[in-house]
Amino acid sequence: MSEKLKIIPLGGLGEIGKNMTVFALGHDAFIIDTGIMFPANDMLGVDYIIPDFQYLRDRTDLKIHGVIFTHGHEDHTGAITHVIEAFPGTPIWATPLTAGLVEVKLRNAHLLGDTKINKFNAGDMIDLGPFMVESYHVCHSIPDCVGFGINTPYGLIVYSGDYKFDNTPIDGKKPDYAKLAEFSQRGVLMLMADSTNADQPGWTPSESIVTEAFDDAFKVARGRIIVATFASHISRIQQVANMARQYGRKLAIAGYSMTENVKMTRQMGLLDIPDEMLVDIGRIDDWPPEKIVIMATGSQGEPAAVLGRLATGRHRHLDVEVGDTIIVSAHTIPGNEEMVNRTINRLFQRGANVIYDPIAPVHVSGHARQEEMRLLINLVRPHYFLPIHGELRHLKEHAKLAIQSGISADNVFVVENGVVIEADEKGVRLGNRVPGGYVFVDGHGVGDVGPVVIRDREILARDGFLVVVADIDQQSGELLYTPEIITRGFIYLREADELLQQVKEVFTHVVEENHDESLNKLRSLAEESIRHFLYNETKRRPMTFCVINEH
Repeated sequence: MSEKLKIIPLGGLGEIGKNMTVFALGHDAFIIDTGIMFPANDMLGVDYIIPDFQYLRDRTDLKIHGVIFTHGHEDHTGAITHVIEAFPGTPIWATPLTAGLVEVKLRNAHLLGDTKINKFNAGDMIDLGPFMVESYHVCHSIPDCVGFGINTPYGLIVYSGDYKFDNTPIDGKKPDYAKLAEFSQRGVLMLMADSTNADQPGWTPSESIVTEAFDDAFKVARGRIIVATFASHISRIQQVANMARQYGRKLAIAGYSMTENVKMTRQMGLLDIPDEMLVDIGRIDDWPPEKIVIMATGSQGEPAAVLGRLATGRHRHLDVEVGDTIIVSAHTIPGNEEMVNRTINRLFQRGANVIYDPIAPVHVSGHARQEEMRLLINLVRPHYFLPIHGELRHLKEHAKLAIQSGISADNVFVVENGVVIEADEKGVRLGNRVPGGYVFVDGHGVGDVGPVVIRDREILARDGFLVVVADIDQQSGELLYTPEIITRGFIYLREADELLQQVKEVFTHVVEENHDESLNKLRSLAEESIRHFLYNETKRRPMTFCVINEH
């Protein structure tokens, strides 16, 4: 009996971000993309989220022939260090720009020696064990993007990656319509296509309209111009460099990740910025404000990134000056709206003129809208359809488009992370479910912060904590000294003398009434009594702890 083909989405289905998909046939497998996701506002202290690839850890019989990348954005590459750390020796395949971005990550994590990075160009074939993968060029908001045609024993599967049909791209490289038509002629078993903009009608505008918007902004700017975007948005950096050259301005790069990416892409010849145009961020005061452009990170309102530090006056080299023009050239990732809006408001407060979408078209989406999605479906004409890369609402809308385009409703699958799709001689169907949840990364900790810790952080953020420290006599169980109270985030100490005195009285009463109880029982009774008292008095529930020492 032939082995079933299994497609296991570990990220990107039912959410925006952390895209990662495993293709497995018997004991052989490969991975498409290893992305991260930004935490939601209620995920306190979490730096980012990576896919749960415990399924791969458990499948010790599985040979992973490689990780192949569609493009270099963080939601497709950001978790590569974690994957290589878990599976050292796994080779990587990527287009030149993506390979360079991935190399920077691996070098910073001291993991370059644990893998081999193989470069390929759009149109090349990639041999991954029993899989022969054909790459083809797609347009997105970063150069060197590809989709894949995956040849399997049961038919051809087309994986779109992030795409849009941009016929006037900045780099002049148009979508590979011919390859898509060729796939169709050969027969496509299943199409797996990006769903990010499935709820938006029409066509996504071309990247070229951003150049016009930048031109309008540069014409009227009288002071410095600061452009914030993703550190990996190389085509946007090139557009800004072109504008700086046109208007006789110097260009400075702010932010470690963007600086590293610019250095790498210039060495590769993928970014055209003359040496004489670049200036060190620490020396921008050597030129008048009207002669400076600064590229910066922080377009998602991240507090630690350059724009977030500028908004709060915490950047060591830069400060917002009255007359600065700040352009936020990035789409706000769902969940980041509050942080982005707060950052923009603070920049206005500090005297800057902030330009952002939809005020001006300084950014366009890199993802297809409904008419482009219909075009892809009609070009490829798949027998089965699996919408990927989107929240559940996006996947549902994309599924409707597929059915409207003539694909049988029985052959359209809307699934979330962890649901296995199986293919064999009889066709494609849904299989079992494997873990496909969140793995939180907090500092150097990976996966050691779970829902319980997040819930505790929410309570601490909302109500604070209160600790009672006391010493009791080991023999009699009586208090030796007046209890000490430590509290943070709960009540303003200078105005809480009466309340805290009452807490001491509640604690003392519990000790006096229960001095025959064990230390653990006494601690539990005291904490419960204090919690009950505090809620009755304040209608708040701070985390309450009693530290009782016997002497």
